[in-house]
Amino acid sequence: MKRTPFALAALSLAILSGCNQAPEETKKNNTQVKTVQVAQAIAPVAKKVPHEMTIHGDTRVDNYYWLRDDERKAPEVINYLEAENTYTDAMLAHTKTLQSELFEELKGRIQKDDDSVPVKNGDYFYSTQTRGDNEYTTYLRSSDFTGTDQQVILDVNELAKGHDYYAVSGLNVSPNGNLMAYGEDTVSRRIYSIKIKDLTTGKLLEDTLEGTNGGIVWANDNKTVYYIKKDLQTLLGYQVYRHTLGTPQADDELIYEETDTSYYMGMSKSKDESEIYIWHSSTAASGVSVLSADDAKAMPKRLIEREAGLEYEISKLGNTYYIVTNLDAVNFQLMKVDIDKAGDKANWQSVIPARDDIKLEGIDLFNDYLVYQEREMGQSKLIARDLKTGKELPLSFNDSAYTIGTYGNNDIDSSTLRVYYTSMTTPSSSYDVDLATGDKKLLKQQAVLGDFDADNYASERIFVTARDGIKVPVSLVYRKDAFKKDGTNPLLQYGYGSYGATMDPTFSSTRLSLLDRGFVFAIAHVRGSQMLGRPWYEDGKLLTKKNTFNDFVDVTKALVSQKYGAKDEIFALGGSAGGLLMGAVANQAPELYKGMVAAVPFVDVVTTMLDASIPLTTNEYGEWGNPNEKAYYDYMLSYSPYDQVSKQAYPNMLVTTGLHDSQVQYFEPAKWVAKLRDYKTDDNKLLFKIDMEAGHGGASGRFKRLEDTALNYAFMLDLAGIKK
Repeated sequence: MKRTPFALAALSLAILSGCNQAPEETKKNNTQVKTVQVAQAIAPVAKKVPHEMTIHGDTRVDNYYWLRDDERKAPEVINYLEAENTYTDAMLAHTKTLQSELFEELKGRIQKDDDSVPVKNGDYFYSTQTRGDNEYTTYLRSSDFTGTDQQVILDVNELAKGHDYYAVSGLNVSPNGNLMAYGEDTVSRRIYSIKIKDLTTGKLLEDTLEGTNGGIVWANDNKTVYYIKKDLQTLLGYQVYRHTLGTPQADDELIYEETDTSYYMGMSKSKDESEIYIWHSSTAASGVSVLSADDAKAMPKRLIEREAGLEYEISKLGNTYYIVTNLDAVNFQLMKVDIDKAGDKANWQSVIPARDDIKLEGIDLFNDYLVYQEREMGQSKLIARDLKTGKELPLSFNDSAYTIGTYGNNDIDSSTLRVYYTSMTTPSSSYDVDLATGDKKLLKQQAVLGDFDADNYASERIFVTARDGIKVPVSLVYRKDAFKKDGTNPLLQYGYGSYGATMDPTFSSTRLSLLDRGFVFAIAHVRGSQMLGRPWYEDGKLLTKKNTFNDFVDVTKALVSQKYGAKDEIFALGGSAGGLLMGAVANQAPELYKGMVAAVPFVDVVTTMLDASIPLTTNEYGEWGNPNEKAYYDYMLSYSPYDQVSKQAYPNMLVTTGLHDSQVQYFEPAKWVAKLRDYKTDDNKLLFKIDMEAGHGGASGRFKRLEDTALNYAFMLDLAGIKK
């Protein structure tokens, strides 16, 4: 539950605009709001209420601290946010026709009646379905792959009626197939109520588990469930409870409590369903506690004691654990150990040894096969190993840069691997791969309606030399007949660069609306990800975080010099921790960008990381540093976007947030926008859009999200002078 990235198509985007002309005063709902007059639209200018914060002998004054309201009800704050939305609407009124055209265009590429590829789990095949103009998914199951006897097990469209926001999570069917648990969130704070549905009668049980992370794990008795409860202030999952169906939640048994607030928790079950795992994960360490799924009174036991810097995860095959770990391996290695000897690392034996230039990313285990995923020179690949003969078979695909992964491989007896594949020119595709021969069977490729032809588009992977001599990978895509490589194309550059999250190149049907209008789209795989292995991450966090920002700027300069984009038509996009990237880049090199979109941006780094009551803070000391220590305080302060706003010209900017955001609190971008409006010396647009119903992920409906994307695109296209 980090300050996670977003796919471009899913961004919930909005607007704010401002200038520095003489303010005048108005009144709204008895709340004083200063305003700035811009072309008949009035930009709210937040009042200043000095708030002093002192640490390490340094005092910072935050004039907009008053915008924080944890209850999200203070009239003064709500009125200000609504004034921002009103201003945004006024400033974008001239793009309404373009937004509508884009929305219909985006929607027109989507196959309204769509079904996922069924995935086998236990005795049933599970799939999802969307129909017509429905905003949400319907979940189904069948006794065979063809779906001849499909049963609707959950219709989210029905559940969402009457809610401005609705999300489900953690669908999990009991071992006997009769009961299903799911989490329900109607606020977008990612605090879920778990419901239990009887799939034989279609009715809900009386059991409701409140305040959870949205998922459960079933014990094998079909009546005992385990769930993680959240701290309602910090939103951290910190307690594991055992619940017996038919009993009050108040009687649930606490079986584990996390006392170290730098750790996240998760839960899962072994593929053979014999064990339940409680996963412990901090930024720089991880581990697991194990309990029997057959004993409803079992208590969890740590596999080994947690160690600073040691990361590992286990997969069970018979009486053996296979362990992906960084033990003596910067880029991870695969080890194995007999289960009864696993508690002593001296017994762990190497299966795939550590390699300097290749990162081991994960494994899938079957009775006869081991499939492992590794990354070399920025590209992931899958390799299947026959466990009896030791023979290996690489699973090959044709694109030069692509995204590949496995999913739905729940049957430990299978000799077939389900694979997900996509590239920037290839729509998402599902394959079944024969692990003995490598033969691939295409089960489904995402349908793109209209005149889409993959041959009209091209993608590239290039490397750009950063200021310190490091070569940064960049993925690019463009429409062939619209790209001249003469420095005349508008270009949108996306980046993230935190938590080791690697933004691999994927296909986006919505992105076609930019490519078809002449845009080049680029992903800058900056340090802070793991695109080039674990050292790539280590060189973009803590006291090396500025490498992330420098890489992004250097990629922009290189793309202009190599004529991929027009010097005066460069746009930048980032969300969440990628919004931090946008804020830092805007301070460092505003002259490079015509426009910038910062979605749910994490921009008030120091203040947030000094406040342990704010969700995610303590878990992320290993990512950003603990500013209670002076070295980290000084370094974080030197790049924190909010603290480093200065009196200079800034790009045209579109900033978005959700009032109920659980990852980056709404007041971070709100304060940032207020300060930018006060300091900026230009007349460029500064637009702020607040979704008053949603949270970190934006709108919950599939078509509502397209409206947000259309708004985002209209903002950029308008600045680029492209009117339709």
